[in-house]
Amino acid sequence: MTGRFIDSNILLYLLQTDDKADIASSIVGQGGTISVQVLHECLSTICRKTDLTIAECNRFLYGLRALLHVTPMTIETHDLGRAVSERYHLSVYDSMIVAAALLAGCTELFSEDMQHNLVIEDTLIIKNPMR
Repeated sequence: MTGRFIDSNILLYLLQTDDKADIASSIVGQGGTISVQVLHECLSTICRKTDLTIAECNRFLYGLRALLHVTPMTIETHDLGRAVSERYHLSVYDSMIVAAALLAGCTELFSEDMQHNLVIEDTLIIKNPMR
């Protein structure tokens, strides 16, 4: 397992053809962890904002699953996420991402949605690689 957790907003750049796609590709190429929630968020966004077919969406998601470690969403994730939300004033969904990263033993979380360089529980640092 790796100490890097990757949020859906970073992974979705893989579908583009710009500098952000290159950055996302580099991050994914180094390995990392995602949660089932990240897969859900990717699928939801792809279905709403692209013209990809279901088959193309499935290939993208299977590709992510092949490249990255996938951690499940559990009641422990839910409980920790609620505590993170309260303590750090993050949205519920962002807090569940943070909780999954913490429970997976990650030390870095790549995301555009949270405060760059925010340190959570003295062990996890949020990094916005698109800055």
